[in-house]
Amino acid sequence: MFIKDHLTNGMPVVMETVKNMRSVVIGIWVKVGSRYELPVKNGISHFLEHMFFKGTKKRSAKDIAIEIDSLGGELNAFTSRETTTFYIKVLDEYLEGGLDLLSDIFLNSTFPEEDIEKEKKIIKEEIKMIEDTPDDYIHDLSNQTIWGNSDLGQPVLGRRETIRSFTKEDLLAHIRKYYGTRDTVAACAGNFDHERLISTLNKHFVHLRKGSEPEKSPPPEYSSKIEVFNKELSEAHLVLGLKGIPQASKERYILFTLNTIFGAGVSSRLFQEIREKRGLAYSIYSYVSSYLDTGMWGVYAGVSRKKVQEVIELILEQFHSLKDTVTDRELQRAKNQLKGNIILGLESTSGRMNNIARQEIYYGGYYSPEEVMDEIDSITLQQVKELAERIIMKKYFSLTVYGPVMEADVRGILF
Repeated sequence: MFIKDHLTNGMPVVMETVKNMRSVVIGIWVKVGSRYELPVKNGISHFLEHMFFKGTKKRSAKDIAIEIDSLGGELNAFTSRETTTFYIKVLDEYLEGGLDLLSDIFLNSTFPEEDIEKEKKIIKEEIKMIEDTPDDYIHDLSNQTIWGNSDLGQPVLGRRETIRSFTKEDLLAHIRKYYGTRDTVAACAGNFDHERLISTLNKHFVHLRKGSEPEKSPPPEYSSKIEVFNKELSEAHLVLGLKGIPQASKERYILFTLNTIFGAGVSSRLFQEIREKRGLAYSIYSYVSSYLDTGMWGVYAGVSRKKVQEVIELILEQFHSLKDTVTDRELQRAKNQLKGNIILGLESTSGRMNNIARQEIYYGGYYSPEEVMDEIDSITLQQVKELAERIIMKKYFSLTVYGPVMEADVRGILF
């Protein structure tokens, strides 16, 4: 059962009780991520996420580690381009102890100077790890190609030169500006009592300041161009993208269905044509990245240098064929696959917590699984074809390639 409530200080709390489970997960979601950072402070949201675990006024970093292990739970955090999330997952009997630990980290961290300097080294190693994982790194490069060096084009981890400059005052200023009731959502899913949870949250978060939501600027301009990042690798990694739609668009499930037909799964057109039929790639898939005000629909592929042009041309061919060749049978199969993926994703309390938090942040409300299933079932072949016709246009394509490729190898493919 879903419930939305507010703490006495106005902070929204979204909850979904699941009585047949023993776990409960609580997340504190702050509506700020890398896109809202100044370029000279790029990476500070992620850096701060790490620093929250370095000790509080009453717990050392080691105390935190020992306590969460003693509870048999999971304490962690993650940063995206639009949010920063801190969460704890424990057995229902340890809910109050888990909340005490989570709230202490969120409200009372001390950010020791010596740990700030150590964490700079750790995050630099994390950046190196991503750069050495080309099938991950290509997505940062693709965002940079499309959105430039600010806003959505900024990497979540930041850049070496910006991380090097961070000070304790930078971290505290970021908290003062964004970490408040206006831009924070608490989300809880699992086996818990609603009244008891609200009472415990009120006790811990009563003094949380109001803060201020990130300033809303116009949507970043989508850039249709080709960028090649030459690197001596064993294969080339590429992302071919199109301008997508915002997260809360009424057409979101139509695009998810279209994406499922196109490249999400082993029965998809891309997988069957490029991997199974032609053997040109081991990994190829399409995906949807949607944000508050814009989005991107992309294809990733890892291929040999000699096959880059052929694979890009085949992807383009498959894109354009979506406009008039989708069948009723494909549509129904995609609907079933999409519904199955959504329901399976809600089998865990973590999946449910993420779902209700994101719905509150992006939609300002709640859609039950039944409502979502009905929405998907109502999608028509005509809607799919109309969206494909509108999105799949030559002027919206962008291409990013990372690997042993020169610009001359791909020049003229798109434009």
